[in-house]
Amino acid sequence: MTWLSLGLALFLGIHLTQALAPRWRAAQIARLGDKGWKAFYSVISLIGFVLIVWGYGLARQQPVVLWPAIRGMNHAAAALMLVALVLLVAAKVPRNLFKAKLQHPMTLAVKTWAFAHLIANNTAADVMLFGSFLVWAILVFRAARRRPAPVSAPPTPLGTAATVVIGVAVWAAFAFWLHAAWIGMAPLGR
Repeated sequence: MTWLSLGLALFLGIHLTQALAPRWRAAQIARLGDKGWKAFYSVISLIGFVLIVWGYGLARQQPVVLWPAIRGMNHAAAALMLVALVLLVAAKVPRNLFKAKLQHPMTLAVKTWAFAHLIANNTAADVMLFGSFLVWAILVFRAARRRPAPVSAPPTPLGTAATVVIGVAVWAAFAFWLHAAWIGMAPLGR
């Protein structure tokens, strides 16, 4: 799980700079320029992401099971994933109620995604991967709530409805096809 750990450290570490090391981040932006910082940030993120995917794949080949699978948790996770994907879409669709009320729906989506996968999985790699993302999301959300709330346009029924419809469609695509095709596990198949 060394590669998974390294990938998590790089990916989540660079994504924590604004929340935990804003002065260091500002110094790097001043030193590298805005484009230079974005390039550095992107390269570190990409390397971290590739290592996470590779490391998790390696860890799945010889899983260390921490507890027996709990019946029905995959269905609870699927329900939580519906919430997570609506929140994820809410971060991008303009003028929706979720973004207006919650202010940081993408971070809440990551929290929900990580928690859902923690309750449905039982290996050391799962705990490392999803637990790390859950801790990251908690830290980022706390830091974001301390900053002034982002100003967004007032929500409309159309923006909110579009958010829900797109979120449900994305959830259905993942639940019934993409998760099995990309990850190799059908979430509702057990």
